[in-house]
Amino acid sequence: MEPSSEKSKSVQVEIFPQRLLFPNTAQKLLNEINDIKGVKRILIQGPHLPSVVSFGPGTGSPIDQKGRQLIKIGESVFELEIEIGRIRLEVENRSVKEEVRKACEKVLPFPFEFREGFFLHSRPTVTDYAKHGPDADKSILGMIDVKSKIKDAMCVVGSESVE
Repeated sequence: MEPSSEKSKSVQVEIFPQRLLFPNTAQKLLNEINDIKGVKRILIQGPHLPSVVSFGPGTGSPIDQKGRQLIKIGESVFELEIEIGRIRLEVENRSVKEEVRKACEKVLPFPFEFREGFFLHSRPTVTDYAKHGPDADKSILGMIDVKSKIKDAMCVVGSESVE
């Protein structure tokens, strides 16, 4: 049994599949993780899937990306604008971490790396302070690119929307 001081500390985990996830696999995995009690934050990363050609002779032409689909996580529906290559989580304790590992083993049909470390900010940086102010919501620290708008780059599942 773990000491009580260990149980109270949150743990950060990175799931790094050996392949980019298709939208249906990503949806299954994210729903499994979302259903686990004790998951505080989830960050998905991967290469961007543009909707239009941004330069060259075809500038402005639409691109038909099969990976750019609507997915449903919990009660939230959003368009997946990336191919998921990495998932970073903050969970309440090590027992939740093991539940997340089991969910990954259940859903992912291929190998993946599962490691613990420090992947998400826990304190505001100077840039966070400049962009969001002194009273910024600590749950969004390190979750989005500082150059992007929160409403365009973030989907909050199971909570009030972040402005």
